[in-house]
Amino acid sequence: MSTNANGQRRQMHLNLFIQGIGHHEAAWRHPNTDPMNMLDIGYYQRLAKRAEEAKFDSIFIADGLAINSNINFGPFNNFFEPFTLLAAIAAVTESIGLIGTASTTYGEPYDVARKFASLDHVSKGRAGWNIVTTGNEMSAHNFGKEAHLEHSQRYVRANEFLEVTRKLWDSWDDDALVVDRRKGMFTDPSKIREIHHKGNIFDVRGPSDIPRSPQGYPVLVQAGSSEDGREFAAKYAEAIYTAQNRLDDAREFYTDVKRRMLKYGRTPDQLNILPGMAPIVGLTESEAKEKEQELNEYIVPEYGLHQLSKSLNVDLFTYPLDGPLPEVPSVESINGGKSRYQVYVDLARRENLTIRQLIHRIAFGRGHGTYAGTPEQIADYFEEWFREGGCDGFNMLFPHLPHDMERFIELVIPELRRRGLFRTEYAGRTLRENMGLTRPVNQFATTPIKIG
Repeated sequence: MSTNANGQRRQMHLNLFIQGIGHHEAAWRHPNTDPMNMLDIGYYQRLAKRAEEAKFDSIFIADGLAINSNINFGPFNNFFEPFTLLAAIAAVTESIGLIGTASTTYGEPYDVARKFASLDHVSKGRAGWNIVTTGNEMSAHNFGKEAHLEHSQRYVRANEFLEVTRKLWDSWDDDALVVDRRKGMFTDPSKIREIHHKGNIFDVRGPSDIPRSPQGYPVLVQAGSSEDGREFAAKYAEAIYTAQNRLDDAREFYTDVKRRMLKYGRTPDQLNILPGMAPIVGLTESEAKEKEQELNEYIVPEYGLHQLSKSLNVDLFTYPLDGPLPEVPSVESINGGKSRYQVYVDLARRENLTIRQLIHRIAFGRGHGTYAGTPEQIADYFEEWFREGGCDGFNMLFPHLPHDMERFIELVIPELRRRGLFRTEYAGRTLRENMGLTRPVNQFATTPIKIG
């Protein structure tokens, strides 16, 4: 039996990644989906409430800072930005975590810190921040930049960004808000401090304009798997959304990142690694495979060619669809998403896939794990990865919503519970409690600095 650091039976964490009406690139064409749901807040609220009923740890809303270059062939992301959407979801849920993306390349620490503190207060301690350095090079032109910041420099900026945001969240002591009406004292000013951060990139005086939130910090989530991304995750992340489609690769990533944590004075149980997983559930294996094939029949090849060409930095339109992947630039030359580039290239080379076959393989989860099978087969897959050192749970990328999520909740969740692998009730009220994470200690609590 697998146990955690407290000697309790270890159970997996499940996150619902909501991306429009499903993660399959052609989900919008499937008759069981309604593309206009992407503009309906009630749709997102219903998904979150259903995931909460099933006791998922959290929902996750990603963000893109530039329009998809091939949007004529289909959506790639949600239309709404995360904070508006998650605040609306917070109003109709009680326990499920609310994780949203914010960019360290195109954001400012003060703005991001106060937004996540606000969301944590609004949700009574359920906020999480998916920290991204932004891989889409087109984003630069929407923020008055001539060029996208170079990959390693994006992580230099991200490191200082995290340093500043954590100082801002700690600029109020937990008991700084006094609200003593008899004495006429609203706050204790000795427990609110300017941070006076002066770094190579940021110059921020502070303090924050909002009290320290229920969790202290939002749960810090990271999604990069490059060398820079692994190091950043080992230093800061409390959860990682990663893309591996083989258990051996997942084990290597899991072991490597958790080993790196030690040099930052962190222990492995302070980080949950959640590979992406896109399951297709059928009562029989043949039924699941038929569903997989049906979805692939709605693929528009031009969409996949656009996505692959952008990710690999090579024009694939000049090559035959049923021919092999051509020579591609080295990973060192990629200034977008290096880890996703590597996943695609490794998959194509390892399985000798044609361009068309690669498009079909990544249509479900963009390089994340996919599995079409019975509830028992999917539970076997989950259990093997979980028990064999590949993950602490999964980031669920359902191919089309809400149908695939409903099938998973109805058929797979009971099987995972029967095996003792997934909770029947939430452990606590906050996202940190439910993910087995401690509340951060305020780094300034013993050294107050007078404002002014």
